[in-house]
Amino acid sequence: MRISPLVLTAVLAAGAFVHQSAQAQPIPGITVELLGGPAEFTDRVAVQVRNKFFGRGTDTINLQDASNIITARVTFQPKAVFPWHTHPGPVLITVVQGEFIYTLAEDCLDRRYPARTALIDAGFSNIHSAHNPSATQETVVIATFLGIPPGEGPTRMVVGPDPNVCPLPTP
Repeated sequence: MRISPLVLTAVLAAGAFVHQSAQAQPIPGITVELLGGPAEFTDRVAVQVRNKFFGRGTDTINLQDASNIITARVTFQPKAVFPWHTHPGPVLITVVQGEFIYTLAEDCLDRRYPARTALIDAGFSNIHSAHNPSATQETVVIATFLGIPPGEGPTRMVVGPDPNVCPLPTP
């Protein structure tokens, strides 16, 4: 089953699959396939991650309860752009196919990740965008979202930085 990222957020918040409504605003060129979850750890699991993106200081993430995980396959068609967003907890991302560009609103640097590489998105207030730079090939990533509060979805759409200062690529 393929659904848009915005619909996925609404569906996961509701805790059940529903049909896409006419009010949902899909993101052009991006599909999300739920692979697993939401699922809870049966044991008490806390996570600490230290992440240092190129050109930035180290982010330290202390997640006391990593329960409520979701795993999804996200496919970006050529030139597709996922708008500014954040997540309620860290996200482990594996690039399976193509090239994935990850841009933090804080510094507007495009960070490139080719197939068979991975990254960790800190989540929380880490506003970012992602896109497929290719004009001809799909980009596919597997994303595992950790610590999603009960009743919430894995992605929160937000207002990004001034588009004159940090513009998103155009498809």
